[in-house]
Amino acid sequence: MKILSVIRLKGQADRRLRAGHQWIYSNEVNTSETPLKQFTPGDQVVVETAQGKPLGIATINPNTLICGRLISRSTDTFLNKSTLSHRLKIALSLREMTYAAPYYRLVFGDSDGLSGLVVDRFADILVVQISTAGMERVKNEIIEALQDVVKPSAILMKNDGKMRQIEGLETYVEEAFGTVPELVFLQENDVLFQAPVWDGQKTGWFYDHRENRKTMQGFCDGKRVLDVFSYIGGWGVQAASAGATDVTFIDASESALSHVDENLKLNQYEGGSTLMHGDAFEAMQSLIEDKERFDVVVMDPPAFIARRKDIKAGEGAYHRANQLAMRLVAKGGVLVSGSCSMHLETARLHDIIRSNSRQLERFSQLIYRGTQAPDHPVHPAIEETEYLKAMFYRIHNNMGL
Repeated sequence: MKILSVIRLKGQADRRLRAGHQWIYSNEVNTSETPLKQFTPGDQVVVETAQGKPLGIATINPNTLICGRLISRSTDTFLNKSTLSHRLKIALSLREMTYAAPYYRLVFGDSDGLSGLVVDRFADILVVQISTAGMERVKNEIIEALQDVVKPSAILMKNDGKMRQIEGLETYVEEAFGTVPELVFLQENDVLFQAPVWDGQKTGWFYDHRENRKTMQGFCDGKRVLDVFSYIGGWGVQAASAGATDVTFIDASESALSHVDENLKLNQYEGGSTLMHGDAFEAMQSLIEDKERFDVVVMDPPAFIARRKDIKAGEGAYHRANQLAMRLVAKGGVLVSGSCSMHLETARLHDIIRSNSRQLERFSQLIYRGTQAPDHPVHPAIEETEYLKAMFYRIHNNMGL
């Protein structure tokens, strides 16, 4: 049996773990008895209570605030190919139970018992992101397990995320197996896309808003649609496919907008389309000055609140973005307000819309509240896994209320 070193927690520091959480913070470790500096990032250790009772096995990084990530509540289960394969099979069964076609997030970190690992599936091509030292240590085992369980034709390691810097890991993007093209095909809600997996954002695509985009499609037939922070057209192209007469896309990336154009052609869209390259706030202000109005406005920005200390400034950005968006909604139209910031609570986003409604003398009605798709399951003990919001509002001019 493999012999592991031990980290011992301070008194009462085991409460969160016993409640189901999987993270250990550095200030919860009794460093006088078990110094963190003795470990190398990625080591596996036995976690003990203050009284010496084993709680399970975790990977450790002595240089980060989240210094430990629980692998198992048994001291006999290590992070190896066998464990990885078993959890990949469980993760795959959920996705196959939920989706008929093989386009989804296959692994969503902690929610699939694989903290620090994300895998997106594009048919027989997998894009993998590793964000922790513990997962990086078993990179080869991850690749082998994916080959055994999913049998892909190719695997791309897209290891260029910000979390790697925090973990002290180098960034790189490389093929781990097979040949991965610059663009991969995917299908979402019966709409076709090509995603730039090599140089696009994150894994090249965002599956998390899938169900919210499907809901949005129901409001688009015969309508004018505005997609703000469009990236490669996840929302707007689906609006076009749902019968929108014309769609306007705004994004700061000229490359992303070129992919929008190609994705519209891929779906044989014959309506009107406008691609606006530039700052989203400035572009929306320009549309307001031109007295443009849209029946559906989608506001799905990047995370304005990356860390807790960003909350005040980030909420200000959400307020300003949604106010501009609301001014562009035609009478009786729909505003879709999205957020991928975990630190922005749903109630707070709703309050931002309420505040904007009063300032602009609009009458707003919340008609749908959406969250992340089933391939991004929520771990009930880890609130950080529940991050996505999509609030749909019908907007009217002031009705005297």
